[in-house]
Amino acid sequence: MNYIHLLLFFLSLNVVSCAQKHPDKTNTASTTKEHQHTNALIDQSSPYLLQHAHNPVNWYPWGEEALEKAKKENKMLLISIGYAACHWCHVMEHESFEDSTVAKLMNDHFVCIKVDREERPDVDQIYMAACQLINQSGGWPLNAIALPDGKPFYAGTYYPKNDWMKVLNHFISFYKDDPAKLQEAAQQVTEGLAQSGSVGLNPSPPAYSMEKLATSFELWKTGIDFKEGGFNRGQNKFPLPSTWNYLLRFSVLSNNTQALEATLTTIDKMAFGGIYDQLGGGFARYSTDALWKAPHFEKMLYDNGQLVALYSQAYQQTKNPLYKKVVYETLEWMEREMTSSEGGFYSSLDADSEGEEGKFYVWTATEIKSILGDDAALFMDYYNATEAGNWEHKNNILLRKKSDADLAKKHQLSIEALQQKIEGLKAKMMLERAKRIRPGLDDKILTSWNALMLKGYLKAYRAFNEPKFLKAALKNADFLVTKTIASDYKVTRNYKDGKTAITGFLDDYAFLTSAFIELYQVTFEEKWLQKAKALTDHTLEHFFDEKTGMFNYTPDYNANLVARKMEVTDNVIPASNSEMANNLYHLGLYFYNKEYDAKAKQMLANVSTNVLDNPSFFSNWAQLMLSMINPPYEVAIMGADYDKKRKELDQNYLPNVLLMGGKKEGSLALLEGKLIKGETTIYVCQNRACKRPVNETKAALELMTIPK
Repeated sequence: MNYIHLLLFFLSLNVVSCAQKHPDKTNTASTTKEHQHTNALIDQSSPYLLQHAHNPVNWYPWGEEALEKAKKENKMLLISIGYAACHWCHVMEHESFEDSTVAKLMNDHFVCIKVDREERPDVDQIYMAACQLINQSGGWPLNAIALPDGKPFYAGTYYPKNDWMKVLNHFISFYKDDPAKLQEAAQQVTEGLAQSGSVGLNPSPPAYSMEKLATSFELWKTGIDFKEGGFNRGQNKFPLPSTWNYLLRFSVLSNNTQALEATLTTIDKMAFGGIYDQLGGGFARYSTDALWKAPHFEKMLYDNGQLVALYSQAYQQTKNPLYKKVVYETLEWMEREMTSSEGGFYSSLDADSEGEEGKFYVWTATEIKSILGDDAALFMDYYNATEAGNWEHKNNILLRKKSDADLAKKHQLSIEALQQKIEGLKAKMMLERAKRIRPGLDDKILTSWNALMLKGYLKAYRAFNEPKFLKAALKNADFLVTKTIASDYKVTRNYKDGKTAITGFLDDYAFLTSAFIELYQVTFEEKWLQKAKALTDHTLEHFFDEKTGMFNYTPDYNANLVARKMEVTDNVIPASNSEMANNLYHLGLYFYNKEYDAKAKQMLANVSTNVLDNPSFFSNWAQLMLSMINPPYEVAIMGADYDKKRKELDQNYLPNVLLMGGKKEGSLALLEGKLIKGETTIYVCQNRACKRPVNETKAALELMTIPK
């Protein structure tokens, strides 16, 4: 990729992205005034795009109008990508995009396109990959410059105003004086995009074994922070729920105590840290330090959906009441602040309020004392607040360090009395916090993220048998079916104010399918499995690439970008390909579908070396490898008391079990002939062979060799 490095002579600028902490605390609040400008974003539904609708920049949404305009006028494309909760996106808007001088330069020489990365991850993938090819780094805001046909030749992240103008002027001159060189660079970058992240067909995968996964963990654990949890990967720490979900499952199936220690230490420290909203529930996107203390305060739906599932399963394994508390508080926040009247889940809460990051969440000692009076000392001790403040400007981030037992002893209270007292004080603080100016809410409803939270609700219901969790899950599932899935099983990505506008991507299908499989295991209503199968069949027809055995991120009826990408590596959100591979494997078992099974195995074969050599970026693939090594028990519960027996089984963490059953046999071949009149029976099957039916869950558990 040496040609990429030739581009670096263009500029030598320091950049900052929303994935980094920056010392400047620029106030991004705008004064209220009559709008002097309105651009083509005014008709969009995305809150992020609407934030820019009155910039003096003549922004366009991504689409044919902007692309045709660039070709017609022979202007470069300037593609600026961000999202509503991105702090440095707001900073760059305030410094540059609201400035009339900068706007004139942009309008005169570029066709300017604003993209909400959460609505259009397909566009973001292309230009983020270009940024990483050119700069070996990336983040948001993402600003790419491309030829009129969309082929990028430069991309960077945050620029202060003066540096941004240098970037613009440099390429304005370059495009005028030597367009051929830019065309050559754009072609080379585009070729690099086509090659980056590509996966080849592997006809001879290695044999999988628990020993190999154990060896892989030995390599992996060198980067784990066993004292504070998470990974030692620089200043910031991200929750990475897919990682800990895998390690929890691996630890139980392999009796690996270190993997369990790493997982529980991480989720304990996160639950005690400032990354968790100790008053209102829910997790921020990441911590800016190694102690989970000071978060980047934005709250994202996709994190919290996965974390609810993780803490619920950790509770099933450990019965730690802290995990139950985290789940209940997080879902109370979801119900209170993040759920539409129709049952859809909103996307995020901003990090900023009143132009200041974290202002909504932090407290001075003076504020706490004025609210709680004589009880302030106990509250401050419990949440490590001090007179001098534990954060900036004498502010305190509420976080925990000591156990309830230690604090109860110190304050001469019983544990129950301490907990009741703290809950009462929290309620007072929440009432006061409710009076503050709230962080911005991104109220668009994204299909894939909703599916992640839907699954979180279902995992919580299974762990705690809380009826309101199932009620919320069913309402959301019905909403998604009604509003986002067409009769031909084409899925739309976004929903807001009664409208959908964007064709669904692979992650929308993958996470919907996974959530519907989970919903079947909770309700035993076959319609959810049938919907999961129909969605999968649609992806096989329109997303699947026969040459590689993998799925493209965009469907064949919406592949109009300069490159068609595949999402393979697992990150904060699992890759859509890894989720589809797991779905195919599970549906292959439910429906006895050999084609599904073969495709899942081929997909894993294609990345098997990566899974074993670099599991931290292939953790959801590693889940599938675990399933291949330890085939799931297919547990059928048949008869009138099926739901009671299911609930009893769900009191346990069962990492390799697929549930099925009901009062009737239904259409699944797995259930055929298993209903015994007048009895409720449990069949434990594996590899399409069933043991003798039993009537009690204890007996069924004894038939499964799951380490305890």
